[in-house]
Amino acid sequence: MARLAVVGLLVNVALAGVKLIAGLVGSSFALVADAVESLVDIAGSAVIWSGLRIGARPADEDHPYGHGRAEALAGLTVSVIVMLAGLGIGVEAVSEILSPHGAPAAWTLLVLLAVVVTKEALARATARAARREGSAVSAVDAGHHRADAITSAAAALGIGIAVLGPRVFGPHPHWAAADDYAALLAAGVIIYNGVRLARLPVRELMDRQPEDLVARARGLALEVDGVRDIEKCRAFTRGSRCWIELHVEVDGTLSVAEGHAIGGRVRERLRTREPRIADVHIHIEPARA
Repeated sequence: MARLAVVGLLVNVALAGVKLIAGLVGSSFALVADAVESLVDIAGSAVIWSGLRIGARPADEDHPYGHGRAEALAGLTVSVIVMLAGLGIGVEAVSEILSPHGAPAAWTLLVLLAVVVTKEALARATARAARREGSAVSAVDAGHHRADAITSAAAALGIGIAVLGPRVFGPHPHWAAADDYAALLAAGVIIYNGVRLARLPVRELMDRQPEDLVARARGLALEVDGVRDIEKCRAFTRGSRCWIELHVEVDGTLSVAEGHAIGGRVRERLRTREPRIADVHIHIEPARA
């Protein structure tokens, strides 16, 4: 995951430079705004990479459950950065709309189309890795890449209208403003994605239970010989790893050693069959009559 975050950082650096230069030379504020969004991506990828590195540190005396929460904090930080960037772009876009100017250069449209293809490919690769590893912070990073692809597509639409409108429908001073309206639309998309992306890390920081994992853990535990029922099953996450708390009911006539052995088999089964589970805390209880 950390390697993919570094790749995302390098791609964003290259794209930001290309879009900024093209936007300034080609007189396209939508492209400049898109470059600013990519600069935010660079800061975001650096934060994500740092969060993954810290989150990968092993448990220690002060952090018995590891450092996985650093991933959620990194994801939340990136979400806030995205929202602030969208707000800034929106304010500047309104200013540009109120100040008439010429249409952007036609070749800037080709630059944006290449950017859209590149960012969508990166978003899909990161999303696949996030699903495979169960990482909330990487899911945020994937959404961030897709948001950039969407804003680039919106900018391309605005530039297309500004360039082709006069040629197809005749000259009009309002055609050039399409570039700025595209930037304003991009700002709205960026703010929306910032709010949406904040949901995943907030859920983790608030210890929202992963219901799918709880159901799977309960099912796996019930398959172990000697388990009569599961009274309680709870879970919490730290980054891509989960901890399970199980209250396992066994025959009340069993000895402590026998009950302990059943608990050990349950723990081993869950950790073997579900890679996301870091550890299982088991409480043995007598089965209800």
